[in-house]
Amino acid sequence: MADKKRGLGRGLSALIGDVDIGLAATAKDQPKDQNELKTKKNSNLSQDKSAQGLNTVGVEALVPGKFQPRREFDKDALKDLANSIREKGILQPILVRSNPDEGAKAPYEIVAGERRWRAAQIAQLHDVPVIVREMTDNEALQIGIIENVQRSDLNPIEEAEAFQRLIDEFSYTQEVLAKTLGKSRSHIANTLRLVGASNKVRDYLVAGKLSAGHARALLGHPRADSLASDIVKKGLSVREVERLVAVKNTSKSGSKSKKSSEKDTDTRALEKSIADKLGLSVAIQHEKDGGHVRVAYKTLEQLDEVVRRLMSTS
Repeated sequence: MADKKRGLGRGLSALIGDVDIGLAATAKDQPKDQNELKTKKNSNLSQDKSAQGLNTVGVEALVPGKFQPRREFDKDALKDLANSIREKGILQPILVRSNPDEGAKAPYEIVAGERRWRAAQIAQLHDVPVIVREMTDNEALQIGIIENVQRSDLNPIEEAEAFQRLIDEFSYTQEVLAKTLGKSRSHIANTLRLVGASNKVRDYLVAGKLSAGHARALLGHPRADSLASDIVKKGLSVREVERLVAVKNTSKSGSKSKKSSEKDTDTRALEKSIADKLGLSVAIQHEKDGGHVRVAYKTLEQLDEVVRRLMSTS
C-alpha cells in the first residue's frame, strides 16, 4: 500500500507513464479550417470510450469530477490562464476517466485539470488534450486531492479537509501523507487542526481574509468568531493575535488558580500518569458541567507527536 501511495505522490506523471506529450505544439496544430475542425471533433467523439492514453476531445465531452476537492475557482486567475492558453495552448493534458454515469451525454469525467478545462472554454477552444485512464472512485479521489495539494491550488480549509479525507477514507497516516506530498509532518499536523475551526473563521480562511496562522491561534477559543472579525477589521498580525489570546488565557487561568490548587489526589495522579506517557505538562480541570484537559507543548514537533498519538488511537 505504501508503494502505491508513493506512486500517487508523483502526481500525473505516475499515471500517464511519463509520456512525452510534446504539447507545446498543440496550439500550433489546431486546425484552422472550420470543416477540418468539425471533422476532427466528430472523429474524436466517436472514439471508443475505453481508449487509453493521449487523445484530443471536444470540451463538451468532459464533465467536472464528483471527487474534486477544490470548491473555489478564482475568476481573475481563470482569465489569466485562458489568455495563456490562447497564446500557447494547453501545455499539460487533462486527466480523465470514462464517465461512470452511463446515462450522461459527456463520455468522460475529469479527475485532474478542471481549472484548465474551464479556462479552455473561456479561451473558446473547441478541443482539449486529455489522458484517458480507467480508475476506481477511490483512485479518482486520491489523485484529485494529491494533484491539487501538490499544485497548491487549494485554500487552507480545502487542503485540511482533503488531508482528513485521505486519512479517514484511505487509512493514510500523517507520516505517509508528508512523504507522498513532499510536505513536513508539522505542516500536515497543523493543517489538519484547521478542520476544527469555527464557521466564521473557516469563511475568512476561504476568502483569504485570515491566514492559517491566524486560524490556528483561535482554535478552541470560546470567542473565536468575534475575535476573527476584530482581526480582519484591525488587520492584526499572527503574532499580535497570539499575544492577545495568550493574555486572555492567562487572566482566565489566574482567576481559577485557587480552584486548581485544590485538586484531589486522584486528579493529580492522573495528570502525572498522562504527563509521563506524553512527556509533556498536563493539567486536568474539573468544572461544574464537565471540565477540560490541557496539554502544554513548546515546539511543533511536540504538537505533531500528540496529534499522531491521538489519530493512531481512532
